[in-house]
Amino acid sequence: MASSFPNTGFGSGINPDGIWQAMEEFRSRFEKSAGTRVGRGDVRAAVIALLSEQPMHGYQIIRQIEERSGGSWKPSPGSVYPTLQLLADEGLISAEESNGRKTYSLTPAGRVEAESATSSAPWNDTDPDEAPGFAALPKAGVELARAAAQVGRTGSPEQVQQAVAALDETRRRLYAILAQD
Repeated sequence: MASSFPNTGFGSGINPDGIWQAMEEFRSRFEKSAGTRVGRGDVRAAVIALLSEQPMHGYQIIRQIEERSGGSWKPSPGSVYPTLQLLADEGLISAEESNGRKTYSLTPAGRVEAESATSSAPWNDTDPDEAPGFAALPKAGVELARAAAQVGRTGSPEQVQQAVAALDETRRRLYAILAQD
């Protein structure tokens, strides 16, 4: 890759592979910090809220939480499945196996629990410091970093110059958004 860049002019002496490696490292750090952590009780409340609507299997529960939170919360299977087991042990849900999948539904005791819940579903709780859809911004930044890294790895020198110009323009436009009243 380094041989595709001329050794004269702006940026000469800079290893382009190192630049794109740094961009990938930045992207991966940003991507890891973009999610939010929630408490174990929130997973429990989310599962009960979802199952009060309809029976679901574990993967559906994970996907529904992610969708309803606008992508800001995607619980891991390591938090959802133990919660499902705990709720089953408490007699609040039951599991029915069909086609190799367990579908979970609320028991009568689980319906009472769902109806007596004092708080709304966790994905409805908005942090006052976060505007609705805030999670979309880090996700968009990660996608932009991925695209820039791809151009850096596979693009011609002309394509890389075009990408740099586009990123510079995007940066200026973002600052212009902050400058608005």
